[in-house]
Amino acid sequence: MADVSWWTSASCLLEVGLGGDKLVFKYCQMREILTITVASTRSEILSWLPASVIFVGIIYAGSRALSRLPIPVFLTIHNAAEVITCGFQKFVQKEQISHLKVCSVLFLLVAAVCLPLCDTQFDPNGYLWALIHLICVGAYKVFHKLWKPNSLSDLDQQYINYVFSVVLLASASHPAGDLFSALDFPFLYFYRFHSSCCASGLLGFFLMLHTVKLKSSTTLGQYAAWSFLAKVITASLSPFFFAMTANVLTISCLVISGVGEALLVYTERTGT
Repeated sequence: MADVSWWTSASCLLEVGLGGDKLVFKYCQMREILTITVASTRSEILSWLPASVIFVGIIYAGSRALSRLPIPVFLTIHNAAEVITCGFQKFVQKEQISHLKVCSVLFLLVAAVCLPLCDTQFDPNGYLWALIHLICVGAYKVFHKLWKPNSLSDLDQQYINYVFSVVLLASASHPAGDLFSALDFPFLYFYRFHSSCCASGLLGFFLMLHTVKLKSSTTLGQYAAWSFLAKVITASLSPFFFAMTANVLTISCLVISGVGEALLVYTERTGT
């Protein structure tokens, strides 16, 4: 029952949050705060839809994993998605990968593989959803590398992702059983729950907007550094708000993952 409640909370938060983001998107577009130019041809939008499908997999599997795993553990698994990207560059695109970048990716892989073996709060379903999330993140990055952008800006891509997510998640909530499961959620009729969902949607939107603007106004290395700093702060503060039991081996895996990502940031900044 506890698992159902946790997942129902995450599901409601996700669907309401995404719907709120879409409304804020439209409001900002009407007020000319944002310039969203989805005036592209149908073929260009359709060519991006596979990425939108993967995006739904990212947020759906991610919410399921976060409902069961501590945030530092989830981020450690999430970081290992770089293994897919690096492997694609190395073995499919035949690009030259520096030894330092290979070492950083190996650090991320070792941390993600060893963490479930050391986790005192091991949850098989949580790690399964985290693995699906990892695969989707890697696939999204690979698709983004292969996709030939035409007139779709980063904001256009995010707008399509969010609209597609709302439509798909809303239509799938009944077949998946999430719609009726939500009725059993004990805090469903509490105003704090609904206000938290709305706040999550707004914060998620502004975080996405800031991320897009940061990515467009900085170099790849600078953006990677800011992203790494945000993850470190999030992982460091989360134990103060959410219960987490960790031993020396678990912390070692988290540190190894952090070192791996720090090396990856260094390679991005130096171009090695």
